[in-house]
Amino acid sequence: MKRFEINLFSLVIFFSVWTSLIGQTTTYESASYKRFREGKIHYEKYNEFNTQFKYVKLEGFEFEKGIERYYPSSVIKVDNTYYMWYSKPPTYSEVVGPKEATDSTRAFHWDLCEVWYATSEDGYKWKEQGVAIQRGPAGRYDHRSVFNPEILVANGKYYLCYQSAESIKHARWGKSFKTAGDFVPNVIGMSVANSPNGPWKALNEPILKPGSQEDWDGEVIHEPTFIVKGGKYFIYYKSDGRLPWKPNISSGKFNKEHADIPLATGVAIANHPEGPYIKSKYNPVLMGGHGSMFWPYRNGVCATLPEGPERNSILFSEDGINFYPVIQGLVVPMGGGAYRPGNFNDVDIQPGQGLTWGVGHAFYPQYHFVRFECNLSLKNGDRVQKEYKMVRDYMNGDGYKFDAALDSSNK
Repeated sequence: MKRFEINLFSLVIFFSVWTSLIGQTTTYESASYKRFREGKIHYEKYNEFNTQFKYVKLEGFEFEKGIERYYPSSVIKVDNTYYMWYSKPPTYSEVVGPKEATDSTRAFHWDLCEVWYATSEDGYKWKEQGVAIQRGPAGRYDHRSVFNPEILVANGKYYLCYQSAESIKHARWGKSFKTAGDFVPNVIGMSVANSPNGPWKALNEPILKPGSQEDWDGEVIHEPTFIVKGGKYFIYYKSDGRLPWKPNISSGKFNKEHADIPLATGVAIANHPEGPYIKSKYNPVLMGGHGSMFWPYRNGVCATLPEGPERNSILFSEDGINFYPVIQGLVVPMGGGAYRPGNFNDVDIQPGQGLTWGVGHAFYPQYHFVRFECNLSLKNGDRVQKEYKMVRDYMNGDGYKFDAALDSSNK
């Protein structure tokens, strides 16, 4: 009798489960389809980051034999004039590698540089104005070279930061070819002025240095870029990893924890433009870098990655720390300096207006500048979001009513 009661109980449970499953349909989703349905990827028509970068020649920066210019800063507008800053070594100075470099010959292309600046009335025709930041006196952190600058406008002042090398003794040979390598360590210096035309006063100490030998950024600090968010100043920077499978250009130890990172990007944050800058505990915040570009968008930050596992992409972060790819497969500018409408407004107070143009560098036949143009403005993004919302509203609605605005054949 007890066995019959147990079997009857099991039968009741079986039928209860079976009836609860009636009407349910198994859903089969591939990983790609699941990402799409979850809204993590969009078709181009409904992706506000869908663009193509167009490249245009600049007047005033045509290729000139023996003259190199590269890594332009962000472009700002003061009154009716555009300004940008950039690296420029001595004319016709030979690059001979760190083993043969002297006081007048360069170890690397970025050796013996100074920071120059140029102005324009329309963003196409530029006039070189001369040196903004000279190399510092012997013994100071910026004596050998100052290069790869970035501008920040805040509190009625102008802040130029730049990579700095103290001495040719810090030039390390990378061993892959004669002029390979870097200054190890190098630091980020800063100068301050009341006008974009200067005069500039250098701070006595760097605002950012490499980490310890055990850190992912223990060798170099490269390519600073500013974003203002939440009343704080974010400075993004690139660093090379500590790789055990290529000759390490420093005499330091390999870092096992980060041994699979050839290069990555971190961020340091301060309450004041001059610092102190505290590196984020979440570093590195982007895998890859080398010629990346950052700009404010909505209440967050956009970035391009020319190199890395998510290269040729645009990534977006709402908090400035956690970035997600929003479109891939682009030919992104190298060493690009974005035009910053609003000159570094706080994105938590006034939404970032996006990106429509800027200046990058081309490598061949020698370093020189080109203008890039795109359609990543906030206005365009709002339009695309509005169209996509109509589609989502239709999908989630109970009825159907034809809306001519959804008919792509009318566009």
